[in-house]
Amino acid sequence: MELQSNVVGWFEIPVANMERAIKFYKTVFGFELQRENMGDLDMAWFPFADVPGSPGSLVYHKEFYKPSTDGVLIYFTAQSGDLSNELAKVEPAGGKVLMQKKLITEDIGYMGLFIDTEGNRIAIHSRG
Repeated sequence: MELQSNVVGWFEIPVANMERAIKFYKTVFGFELQRENMGDLDMAWFPFADVPGSPGSLVYHKEFYKPSTDGVLIYFTAQSGDLSNELAKVEPAGGKVLMQKKLITEDIGYMGLFIDTEGNRIAIHSRG
């Protein structure tokens, strides 16, 4: 079967405090998030373009979304081209680096891990 799209169509990162989470992700990655209230859901959408990769959002809901270091791991692409740049901003922004830049393979590139201000384990990837 030939893929017609990426296998992931959307992701949502649970938050406990939307203002704090927006500030953290803006500081680490340098982009604006578009905040939308949708009834019981308070969401902040990450910017997206019509290119390979999945769009997503931060999301708060008192019952259905709980931040966690367990479970699915989301990988952000380092827009700087070197994930060391983004990882250097994690702790000053209130998060915690779990793994500094580490080579996966020469063909795949590098990864790093951090805990965001909400308690989510998040990964970051770059080729260089």
